[in-house]
Amino acid sequence: MTWNNAIENYKTFLILEKSLSANSVEAYLNDIRKLAKYCEEKHNVKQMEKVSYDILKDYLSFVNEMGVTHRTQARSISSVRSFFKFLVYDGILEANPSKLLEAPKVGRKLPSILTVEEIDAILGAVEMYKPEGQRNKAIIETLYSCGLRVSELISVKISNINFRMGIIKIEGKGNKERIIPLSKNAKQEIKLYMKGYRDYLDIQKGYEDVLFLNKRGTSLSRVMVFNIIKHLAERAKIQKPVSPHTFRHSFASHLVTGGADLRAVQDMLGHESILTTEIYTHLDNNYLKETINQYHPRIKDDAKKDQAKKNK
Repeated sequence: MTWNNAIENYKTFLILEKSLSANSVEAYLNDIRKLAKYCEEKHNVKQMEKVSYDILKDYLSFVNEMGVTHRTQARSISSVRSFFKFLVYDGILEANPSKLLEAPKVGRKLPSILTVEEIDAILGAVEMYKPEGQRNKAIIETLYSCGLRVSELISVKISNINFRMGIIKIEGKGNKERIIPLSKNAKQEIKLYMKGYRDYLDIQKGYEDVLFLNKRGTSLSRVMVFNIIKHLAERAKIQKPVSPHTFRHSFASHLVTGGADLRAVQDMLGHESILTTEIYTHLDNNYLKETINQYHPRIKDDAKKDQAKKNK
């Protein structure tokens, strides 16, 4: 089978059987297209059956020499493994040449989060005198209160919000639905936005049920949301990088640090694996310092000795 035919079959598999989002499907296919180009140009291999473990190792060495990060290399290997596993599953290959490939170890990188004070500062930086001010405030509250991805935010439907029950239904990755509680603040800001801005827009056909709209009456783009947040973070004089995803990280981290059940946070974020959610179990340094001072026996003894000296 040729590369093009195999890639088309793999695409159908990812969409129909794995139910991956369009972005995830394209990421997988892009990795396989790069592999196909390498095999054809460097090894003159134009059919799946001739791809060997040694060729795949050469390809990964090539990727490594390009200077990409370990994380990118790991993702490429994951794509290659998935592709060849599919070919065996589909009966195209008898053996999987990628089975013994080893991915580089990728260290966990703790996400950048905002403090409650920094989030309040960003909300305070919203230019409420502008027509879109209330919309932007509602966007920030919704991102932080619900932990949404930017793609989920711009797709929120009014019909999926139950203001009386205080819940919102989100269509996440792979068209998987989840229910998230809507905070009192988010509910209030959304209602104000709908009455004071959205109701006066000339809403275009097909966007009647979309919550967040631009001034032309169509849905916001991902880039526009990024730009809104970047602008507000600069106005609030936040020094760290801030993106829509920073509010999602902050939502999860604040819940876990506050004692929320990890499984509940996993459900609200829409993570398939609890391991992805566990990264939010990191705690701030002050809390760690207070904990060790309070509970470590050696430090407790030192504190008692210091207190005894003061009492003399």
